[in-house]
Order: sequence, then structure tokens, then C-alpha cells
Amino acid sequence: MSAAPRWLTPEQKAAWDSFIRMQEKLIGRLSRRVQADSGMSASDYIVLVSLTERGGGRMRFLDLAKLVEWEKSRMSHQVGRMAKRGLVAREECPEDGRGAFVVATPAGYKAIEDAAPMHVEHVRRLFIDALTQEELDTLARISNRVLAHMAEQPD
Repeated sequence: MSAAPRWLTPEQKAAWDSFIRMQEKLIGRLSRRVQADSGMSASDYIVLVSLTERGGGRMRFLDLAKLVEWEKSRMSHQVGRMAKRGLVAREECPEDGRGAFVVATPAGYKAIEDAAPMHVEHVRRLFIDALTQEELDTLARISNRVLAHMAEQPD
């Protein structure tokens, strides 16, 4: 017999619900802005930012999928759509016949360079400007604590 559910207290539920509402509204608004400002989807933006900021413009396919927390099939479809538009290219991995790299093309670099200033302004307007530096520091500590806790938990 399994243990009884550990239901949230009213205070815990209120905190969770507020967090989810904020996150969904923020991501929704930022996604709509990046689409309107640049013509890129939020997924395009995430892939290009990940490649250019963290990957030096080139990452192994599975490392990129893991970084953005996407399933392999979702990443494959996204990379395929972006490759058709010339934003990224797929390159075979010489050391591993089954592996592949995703590479930002010059057009991909231009797209992210054009979109990033507008995106950061929306992030600032909708999120950063609503909080004090002390609140931002606290949020960063809380977020890092939750991320570290999640890393210790089974998927």
C-alpha cells in the first residue's frame, strides 16, 4: 500500500500557484514579444541563445537537448525547422558515427544578435524592473537551491 499524499498547506499551495502563474504569464508574454519583434519562435530563440552563449556556436545534438531540457524528438524537429530556414546546420560527428553537432549559421548569429537587445529590454521591463536588487539576489539564491535539490532527485 502506498503512503498517503503529502498535500500542500494553504500557504504552500498559494506560493506554488503564484509561482506558476507568474512563470506562465512571463514566458507567454516574452514568447509573443520575441515572435512579434524578430519573427523567431521562442524555441528558435532558446536554441540560438544556447548555441551562441554557451556552446560557442556549436554543440553536440544531445548536449543541446539536455541543456534546454527537451526530448530528443522535440529537438530533432526544432533543429530541422531551423535548418530549413538557414538558422542552424547539422554536422556529423567524425568521432561518433551516431552523433551530430548543431551549428549556428551566419544567419542564425544575425537573427540572435538582432533579437537579443529587444528581448533583454522586455525581460527588464516585465521582470527585472519589478524587483529590488535584494529581491533579485534572494530569487537567485532560491532558484539555485531548488536547482541543486532537483539535481539530487530521481527524474
